[in-house]
Amino acid sequence: MIIVIDYDAGNTANVLRALSKIGVAAELSADADKIRRADGLILPGVGAFPTAMAELEKRDLVRVIKETVASGTAFLGICLGMQLLLDASEEHVLTKGLGLIPGVCREIPAGAELKVPHMGWNSLDVVKETALTADLKDKYVYFVHSYFTDVALDFLDVTADYGMKVPAMISRGNVYGAQFHPEKSGDIGLGILEKFKEVVYANSTSD
Repeated sequence: MIIVIDYDAGNTANVLRALSKIGVAAELSADADKIRRADGLILPGVGAFPTAMAELEKRDLVRVIKETVASGTAFLGICLGMQLLLDASEEHVLTKGLGLIPGVCREIPAGAELKVPHMGWNSLDVVKETALTADLKDKYVYFVHSYFTDVALDFLDVTADYGMKVPAMISRGNVYGAQFHPEKSGDIGLGILEKFKEVVYANSTSD
């Protein structure tokens, strides 16, 4: 069972619908025991970083997430959920994140011809091969965000060109992040979720 973590950050219905399309048994939950027992975890989200972290803290989910990830459970953060993986964010006020991948979330610098938020379809460039990045080069996915994850090259898997190399996918061990929305990116997005399902299945059967 994959648990989609419930912290009132939106877009969970679309994620659950996409998982259903690829035949994944998934449930939306904020229950600590269910999260600990999950085969895999997904943290979706839209909105502001400080508000999201405050809600995770309020529900006592920060500790639960860290413990479960440390046990080896596969974890995927989507959009805001990917940003929350980092040490901190500069959005509105410096706010501590989950600290699962080293880095800081920073505002995308607006350019003369570049609007912020970065919104729409962009092609991908694979920097590093991981379990989720196969066949993604030059494929188009859907972005909506105003902040980017400033991480070291060691953790950068895929970028998109938006006047800068926007980190599109990052990872560290069993923790993965997608800045774009796989659940809104058609067959390409479903393929990424399918790959995550395979990671989850491989982990659960090897236990």
